[in-house]
Amino acid sequence: MLFIYNILVSLAGLLLKVIALFHKKTGLFVNGRKMVFTALKQQIAPGDRVIWFHTASLGEFEQGLPVIEKVKAGFPEHKILVTFFSPSGYEVKKNSKTADIITYLPLDTKSKVKKFLDIVQPELAVFVKYEFWPNYLHALKKRGINTILISAIFRKNQLFFKPYGGFMRRSLRTFTRFFVQDEQSKTLLNNAGIEQVTVSGDTRLDRVSEILLRDNSLDFMEAFRDNRPCFVAGSTWPEDEELLTHLINQNNTDTKFVLAPHHIKPSHNEELKRSIRKKVALYSEREGKNLSEYDVLIADTIGILTRIYSYADMAYVGGGMGSTGLHNILEPAVFGIPVIIGKHYSRFKEANELVALGGTLSVSGKEQLYDAFLKLTKNEPFRKETGQINAGYIKKNKGAVIQILEFIRTLL
Repeated sequence: MLFIYNILVSLAGLLLKVIALFHKKTGLFVNGRKMVFTALKQQIAPGDRVIWFHTASLGEFEQGLPVIEKVKAGFPEHKILVTFFSPSGYEVKKNSKTADIITYLPLDTKSKVKKFLDIVQPELAVFVKYEFWPNYLHALKKRGINTILISAIFRKNQLFFKPYGGFMRRSLRTFTRFFVQDEQSKTLLNNAGIEQVTVSGDTRLDRVSEILLRDNSLDFMEAFRDNRPCFVAGSTWPEDEELLTHLINQNNTDTKFVLAPHHIKPSHNEELKRSIRKKVALYSEREGKNLSEYDVLIADTIGILTRIYSYADMAYVGGGMGSTGLHNILEPAVFGIPVIIGKHYSRFKEANELVALGGTLSVSGKEQLYDAFLKLTKNEPFRKETGQINAGYIKKNKGAVIQILEFIRTLL
């Protein structure tokens, strides 16, 4: 099976080079890998002590970030290498100061794996959540390099747990330790004959808890909110915005609304602005405006959404009305406010648990969103109780980073 896998990976590499000629994102994927080995040789000298973190994309990077930061601070004699599989992660974080070296991960062929490990020679490899590359994993095991998987979550329908999934199960057995998010993941691994498993929870809970310790103030939000109730909708997609614009246009409360679209193309934001029958300001055009006079603010920027959430009395998190995938509901939840999401959330553990607890409300259409908004707006005790469920959930379940760090200290 490994022989067939290696042929398929090599063929995929050739096919991607062809696709890259016509597809921008694939071009980034292919061209970004051309200089990886040169960059590694320039930044890693013989004798350097390296801890390697691998993340698939931006979401996994954010999940691993609290561990990366603690390891960097706790092991200053080591260089921290972070690799990405996807352009959507690498292109955003390639200049981050979190790590000493940030590159793409070369494709999982035997020759590239050998070259990569010969240069890097990591003392420890940390994979985040979902990455399983057989040649890398078997090579790390063969070289005696401890390899751990953090914030992992497994489901019974995955290939590892099928009768024909022996090839991938063997890859799982190369890990030194698994740190998983829930008991179900531990049980699945145990039933597959893998015992080196610790239920530590989700590192994102530690990450969002730290948000409360920083200064989240924003002058423009102080001016815009003007001591009125505030509804913040973050990481929204068109499917979400169809419901949200209906809510904004229909409601007659004194609530202020902030919309932070996932994509901030000017054409999209102008179209969104035209669909709203209230006074709308764009963040990018805020200068010279008295924001207190506006009912809606479109946050056509990146990097400040979590701070905007700190001004919300309630929040909507996008991605759950369509097929794109629900965005991070923990970021608003940590502020102790109610969170509303769309109907597609079953793949997200924290969403399932918070919906069951009642801190997060799922809606399937315009009328449901409108009803949820009115209930939260008009019933203050309900709103506060709902929000505290979210804050309590995060406080109760954080602590994964401490467990992971304690284990890492035994390896280095």
